[in-house]
Amino acid sequence: MIVRLYATLPRSRKEVELLGHQSLRSGTSVAAHIREASRARSDAEFCSKINGALQEADESQLWVEFLREDCGIGGDAIKRLHQETDEPIAMFVTMARNTKRNAG
Repeated sequence: MIVRLYATLPRSRKEVELLGHQSLRSGTSVAAHIREASRARSDAEFCSKINGALQEADESQLWVEFLREDCGIGGDAIKRLHQETDEPIAMFVTMARNTKRNAG
């Protein structure tokens, strides 16, 4: 969804281009961390990758908030994207906590 949102942003505005690029970078990084976590060789490595995904998801949400609140980018896509970032953040917190608890 982040890629589609980025493709629709008005890049004529420098601040929108910058924030859009940041959201694209961090949003796609979430997927990379999750893929790496799925191939983890230990609980510690899994937690590290999940925590990386958590940080990137939180950062993605920040950039989306800036686009929405400071740049006035509206519409259903950005609203839905902002709401949808809450779910993976909560999941990543739970996954890391449960893995640490079960490992220890």
